[in-house]
Amino acid sequence: MHPISDQFRQALTTSHTIVTRVDAYYDGALTASEVPIESGTVTVDRGSKVRRALSLSVSDIRLLPWDVRDPLASYGQQLVVSRGIRFAGGATEMVPLGTFRINEPSGDVYAGPVSVTGQSAECHIQEDKFLAPTSTRGYGTCVEAITFLIRQTLPNAAVVNLTADGRNPVCPVVTWDVNADRWDAVAQVATAMHAEIYVDSLNRFVITDVPNVLTTPVAWEISEGEKGTLVSASRQMPRTNVFNAVMVSSENTTANVAPVSAVAYDNDPNSPTRWGGPFGRVAKAYSSALLTSRTACQTAANYMLADAIAPNIQTSISSIPNPALEGGDCLRVIYANGKKELFTVQSLSIPLTAEGEFPLTLRGGKETTP
Repeated sequence: MHPISDQFRQALTTSHTIVTRVDAYYDGALTASEVPIESGTVTVDRGSKVRRALSLSVSDIRLLPWDVRDPLASYGQQLVVSRGIRFAGGATEMVPLGTFRINEPSGDVYAGPVSVTGQSAECHIQEDKFLAPTSTRGYGTCVEAITFLIRQTLPNAAVVNLTADGRNPVCPVVTWDVNADRWDAVAQVATAMHAEIYVDSLNRFVITDVPNVLTTPVAWEISEGEKGTLVSASRQMPRTNVFNAVMVSSENTTANVAPVSAVAYDNDPNSPTRWGGPFGRVAKAYSSALLTSRTACQTAANYMLADAIAPNIQTSISSIPNPALEGGDCLRVIYANGKKELFTVQSLSIPLTAEGEFPLTLRGGKETTP
């Protein structure tokens, strides 16, 4: 979660005045300050290759682009978005929501409004397919390899390693073929170091631990009742994306390593997803040339199994908006019946106007004692 003051936290639970700011940039220069908007949403989704997406309705029809260099055109123009609170004394605290490359502006040339969509910077990496075979040779660690792959596309990109232990293991030599997806390559290196990578609200490529409700500190508490922020909640418990075995394999011709593989099973006799139990046998397969030994494959399989067997209790809630939340944050939800559960945020949609709703999809579900 983006850092916020205690005053901001307290204001979220009471009536408050929101402030939204949208600025347009082209090639690093400000081209339109405080773009007037009628409505808008920033969506954050851990399940998407591009973590952050923007949808805007702009009230000023004069901003409908006619030239490729206009502020809201789609030739590299960006929108920097933030939302905050204006306190009673007039002071304002803003929270960044992201930097978005404009993808598709449109609108009626006479009546408007101007509709704009955008995405965070993963989209640049994803679109930049390899034009020649590309190798990690010469880049000793995983973070160095990730930085190299990203800065081939965005030379000034900020890449930060926020894993709890600052791990940065040696990166095996691997080669990707022509036309391979560069962002998939980046994600594979992150997975090899038992981490995930995404673009955050500050427009940084962040390497971080895969969230776990058992170890991740609680970022925010959502409760019902007086001074609570929970509006509504519904629950689902699908089998989708629940596995009780993970098979990891590798074949790396660049490093002249023979094919290797390993399997991790849920063998806990008390687990509802135990291999061969009532849940059945549901295996997940993962392959990466970055895992060059059976030990590396086994370690990766064991690591991935913990997430694979996590209860897929999907709780969809509506809450008072908290713009500081990030995908992967750990939340504690307190219901009126006294039950408490810990979840990780899978996705959320942050409204840019006071009328917008704030739906969150939460995953995991770990009941805690009252």
